[in-house]
Amino acid sequence: MIIFNWAYDIFKSFDFSDALASYLNLAINLVIIVVITYILDYLFKKLFIIFLAIVATKTQSSFDDFLVANKTAKYLAHLVPLLFIYKTVPIVLENFNYWEYLFEKGIKIYIIILSLWITRSVFNSLRDYLKQKPRFSDKPIDSYIQVIMLFLWLFGIVSFILILFDVSKTTLLTTFGSISAVIILIFRDTILGFVASISVSVNDMVRIGDWITMEKFGADGTIIEINLSTVKVRNFDNTTTTIPTYSLISDSFKNWRGMIDSDGRRIKRYILIKANSVRFIENEELEKFKKIQHLTSYIEHRQSDIDKFNLHNGVDKSVIVNGRNLTNLGLFRKYINQYILSHPGINKDMPLMIRHLQPTENGIPLEIYCFSKDKTWINYEHIMADIFDHIIASLPYFDLEVFEAMSSKNINN
Repeated sequence: MIIFNWAYDIFKSFDFSDALASYLNLAINLVIIVVITYILDYLFKKLFIIFLAIVATKTQSSFDDFLVANKTAKYLAHLVPLLFIYKTVPIVLENFNYWEYLFEKGIKIYIIILSLWITRSVFNSLRDYLKQKPRFSDKPIDSYIQVIMLFLWLFGIVSFILILFDVSKTTLLTTFGSISAVIILIFRDTILGFVASISVSVNDMVRIGDWITMEKFGADGTIIEINLSTVKVRNFDNTTTTIPTYSLISDSFKNWRGMIDSDGRRIKRYILIKANSVRFIENEELEKFKKIQHLTSYIEHRQSDIDKFNLHNGVDKSVIVNGRNLTNLGLFRKYINQYILSHPGINKDMPLMIRHLQPTENGIPLEIYCFSKDKTWINYEHIMADIFDHIIASLPYFDLEVFEAMSSKNINN
C-alpha cells in the first residue's frame, strides 16, 4: 500500500487544467505506470518462483513440484502488477472518461484471461500429479481436465463478448441460438469428441494401459493417452496410431483388458490330420500303447467297457469294423488331453478340450482349446509353442500324419 499511496501523491500533484498539459501529464504518468508495473512484475515473479521452489524442496508431496514445472508462480506473480494498475490508472484517467471506460473493459478482460491461465496451470499440475499415482494411472485424466477447461474457456469467451459489446446475456443466448447450426458445423469434431470422451469415461470403455485392436485404423497396441479429441495407441511395432475419440463409440474395436484381468489367456489352435492315416487299433497293439503313461489307465478302463459291450451285443469281431473299437485318433486326442492337463503352464480351472472340427479337403482339423496361466505375450507364445512341438512330434507314435500341401519336394520323394 506504500507504493500505491506514493503513486497517488505523484499523480495528484500534476495540473490537469490545460488540455495539452493534461495529455502530456497523462503520457508521463502512463510511462511511469508501465515502468513501475514492469519492475513489480519482474521482482514478484522472481520472489514467487523462488518461494514456491523452496516450498517444493521442503515438502514430501510432489504436487508443488508440478506447480513449479507448470509455471503457476509466474502467473500468480502477475496479480501484484495487476492490482497496482487497477489502483493507479483510474486516478490518472480521472478526467478522461472515454479512456477510463476502455481501461475498465481491458482490465476486466485481462482478469478473466489471467484467471484462466492460473486455473489451467493448477489443473495441469493436478493432472501430472494424479498420473503418477498407481490408482489413477489408467484413468483418462487428460479428458477430464480438457472437459473442465472447455467449459471454463467457453465461459471466458462469453464473458469477453459481454464485456466488449455491452450486450445482455439474453441477447447473447438468442444470437447463439440463431447461429447454432453454423457453430455445430464448425465445431463438429470438438463436440463429437466431447460427447465421446464423456461416454468413454462414464462407461469405462478404455483406460490408459489397455491393449486394444482396431483394424480400421491399423491400431494394435497399448493406449498411452486419452484426451478430448484423440486416443493415442503405441503399436507393438513401436509406431503410434491416433484414433478419433468418437470412433470408439461409433466403430467396433477389441479391448483385451478382460483377458488380462482374467485367470488365463486362451490357446485356440488346430493341426490338420490326414484323413487316410486314421484307423482302428488292433488288440495286439494295445500293449504298445499302454506303455505311454498318459494312456495306461485310460486304455485298461476303456477297453474293458468296449469288450463288455461287444460281448453283450454278440458283436462279430472277426471283422474289426463291427461293434465298438479304439482308434489311433481317439487315443491321440486322449493323450493330448492328459498331456495338457499335466502341463505346468496351463490353468486347469478354466475350460480345456480337444475337439474335431468339420473335416475339410485338407484333412481333419484337431483343435486344442485351453488357457495358459501366464498372459504375458512372450511367455504365452513359449507355452503354446512347447505344447504344439510335443503334439507334432507325438503324431508318428500313433501312426498319424499332418496334412501338408503338395510341393515339388514331396513329388520327388
